[in-house]
Amino acid sequence: MQNDPELNTKFLGTISSDFVKVADHIKEASYQIRKRGISDFPIFTMCDIDNPIGGLLLAQNEMDNKWYYKASFMEEFVQRLLIEKDKVDDFKKAYKDADEFCCLFVIDKEFTNFVFIPYPED
Repeated sequence: MQNDPELNTKFLGTISSDFVKVADHIKEASYQIRKRGISDFPIFTMCDIDNPIGGLLLAQNEMDNKWYYKASFMEEFVQRLLIEKDKVDDFKKAYKDADEFCCLFVIDKEFTNFVFIPYPED
């Protein structure tokens, strides 16, 4: 649930360079998820192929991005058993301020995990 210190710097650079292109849209979606009372814990899946988790927010190449981005939230991850019920409190403790950080669930052949990435400053 935290940024993995073993995460390859090149891979993190790939995530960051794509994320910066879509960050404003994701930040607004995070705000709307929280404002509408859907969840206090938005999660955005980031995958280079389509996946069934969440609702499509941005398709590949929609904003010159290489990854799909889908909007979801902690409760869906619990329903799908991606977060075990007895680990919900741990997840909430690890979750960073949603106004400053995006909770990405990155799905890749070599890496599948949560990554908290700061939104770019204006």
